[in-house]
Amino acid sequence: MYTYTNFFYYIFFIIVGKEEKRNLYTLNENLIKLHHCRKMSWKTIFTLLKMDPELHMFYSTSNKKLPLPIAKETMEDFHSTFIQEQISQYKHNGITAITYFDSRYPKLLKEIYQPPWVLYTKGDASLMNMPKKLAVVGSRLATNYSHQVIEKLMPDLVQNGIIIASGLAAGVDTLAHKATMANGGKTIAVIAGGLFQIYPKQNIPLAREMMKKHLIISEYPPLSKPMKWQFPMRNRIISGICNGTLVMEAKRKSGSLITANFALNEGRDVFAIPGSIFSPFSVGANELIKAGAKPVLSAEDILEEWHY
Repeated sequence: MYTYTNFFYYIFFIIVGKEEKRNLYTLNENLIKLHHCRKMSWKTIFTLLKMDPELHMFYSTSNKKLPLPIAKETMEDFHSTFIQEQISQYKHNGITAITYFDSRYPKLLKEIYQPPWVLYTKGDASLMNMPKKLAVVGSRLATNYSHQVIEKLMPDLVQNGIIIASGLAAGVDTLAHKATMANGGKTIAVIAGGLFQIYPKQNIPLAREMMKKHLIISEYPPLSKPMKWQFPMRNRIISGICNGTLVMEAKRKSGSLITANFALNEGRDVFAIPGSIFSPFSVGANELIKAGAKPVLSAEDILEEWHY
């Protein structure tokens, strides 16, 4: 069976040798252009890479190597002036495109199912490979309880060098990013849509501040508008770049629980803040604890796991 993992090893195998750097540069450049083409799903890119690991097919005079029906429009997009100009402008806007085969790609993220082919980043990309990262997620309608919890936990987490990741959404995500920064820590936001399409709009000032000394990540080209289906998908990246995920104030059916499930599937630690049995916002976290997530009453409950 041709698994994702052994295919990636195959890719690296064929590009080692005297021309490794040139071939890797070509692969990265071609992959970024392909990622901008219309109707490019994860599986379509995977299929094309299996056919041609360095994507040389796009420089062929014939479209016969390209699977139909995308051959014509994909070739047109790949060589379009518009896409070339888009990519050339990223550097001027402080945006870096990092492919799966780039040495800067976060190591933990490579372990998840269908890791993004390309990450578009703005800010300090080195934060993605820092040794201790914690995803903090919760309700968009955060109550005062979440405020109090974050104020209690964040100073100790930051002092112990933990990078805080979240999704730049309203509520708990925003609280986590702001509290991390207020305590002198570093934070990462993974967003739906592209870097030029920050959502929600009220967090544009926060995003701009984070782009200076922290980090914003997207798996979509910068001009991409956020779509509803992208929000649950980005949760696999939030949990995927982190050693563990902390859930607070989550309803039974929520994006926070999707993130926690991704973390469980990826073999990462899952922590949860216990809450009132009478609050609908605490049902998700309480059920996670019941299912085996570690309850967190202080930052030490997280730190002792990672110290051990």
